[in-house]
Amino acid sequence: MKPNVLILRAPGTNCDLETAYAFELAGATTERVHVNRVLENPALLERFQILCFPGGFSYGDDIAAGRVMATKIRVNLVDAIRKFRDDGKLILGVCNGFQILIKSGILVADDDKGAPVTLTWNKSGVYTDRWARLEVKSDKCVFLKGIEKMYLPVAHAEGKFMARDESVLDALEAQGRLALRYVPSDNPNGAARDVAGACDETGRVFGLMPHPERHVDKTQRPDWTRFRDDPDFATRVGDGLQIFKNATEYFA
Repeated sequence: MKPNVLILRAPGTNCDLETAYAFELAGATTERVHVNRVLENPALLERFQILCFPGGFSYGDDIAAGRVMATKIRVNLVDAIRKFRDDGKLILGVCNGFQILIKSGILVADDDKGAPVTLTWNKSGVYTDRWARLEVKSDKCVFLKGIEKMYLPVAHAEGKFMARDESVLDALEAQGRLALRYVPSDNPNGAARDVAGACDETGRVFGLMPHPERHVDKTQRPDWTRFRDDPDFATRVGDGLQIFKNATEYFA
């Protein structure tokens, strides 16, 4: 049976269609649902096996990127989403979705000092839109199974992963949760330890700043014509597709 994916959108979300296409290409079925419908009836979550927060600018990124959406979830939906996770299901947050997962406390829980990690303004101080090379540094995350490296686009202003102090980073790294890193020479935002994506303690909740849904076809890569003479070109796919396949095949 195909897993059912809930793609949760809000005013300002702009990557929901691409994300739905990527999941469907990977073999899942999808529904794009406004967050207000789930706020009205959290039991809607029970129909789905995968929950995805796509990229964009939810609520115009007022106050800070993802903050308004994260606050709505923290106040109204956090228990339902934690139950979703505890039932063995998967949660993915891409770009703005990663910001939402972090700032709602779903991906890294608050402690007695508050939030241990955040995503803040790029080191450059400006919005960055380019491609970046990535490396997988842990086998903990379900979404990254079998992946060693990827080349994906980034498009964000507040993607710099930061922690309260080095001890927080040490603990997350020891747990295998800092799973996806930028190649050090290709870090687009100055993230601590080159973190591009992180998972929770189960490995089933994953957030990343790069956009895998924007590289599911080989021709989406800007330099794709350089590979036309490769013997495997006919069967080649975009690097991001495997993330969605891993999520879909998890329920096979």
